[in-house]
Amino acid sequence: MGFDDLYVGQEYTREFPVTEEMGRAFAQISQDFNLLHLDEDYAKQTMFQGRIAHGMLVASFISGVLGNDFPGVGTVYLEQNLKFVRPVRYGDVISVIIQVMDKDVVTNRIKLSTICRNEAGKNVIEGMAEVMKKE
Repeated sequence: MGFDDLYVGQEYTREFPVTEEMGRAFAQISQDFNLLHLDEDYAKQTMFQGRIAHGMLVASFISGVLGNDFPGVGTVYLEQNLKFVRPVRYGDVISVIIQVMDKDVVTNRIKLSTICRNEAGKNVIEGMAEVMKKE
């Protein structure tokens, strides 16, 4: 999808299952071995009463959508802010919802709302991104 094809208000959604295998792989890649994500016995003693997925694992789904699907190949990620609203558990299915908020035709920059929502329809991550798309 090219820059000219995008319009304010346009929205794209993609679903991602969150698996324990992803959590283990993300721990290895990020070196984040927090027991809250990996050890059920430990996590049961916390306010979450069980393991939760790494927040940045879930946030990385946003990057996957931006670079592959919407706006897609050729997108340059410039900025992202995130607010972690609710925990995500292994087995959840997360919808990444990207919406075009603003387009600057002079700089080819696009401001996007970036929301991750669980299967219950509740936001788990809320944020905004700025990307550049030349073609």
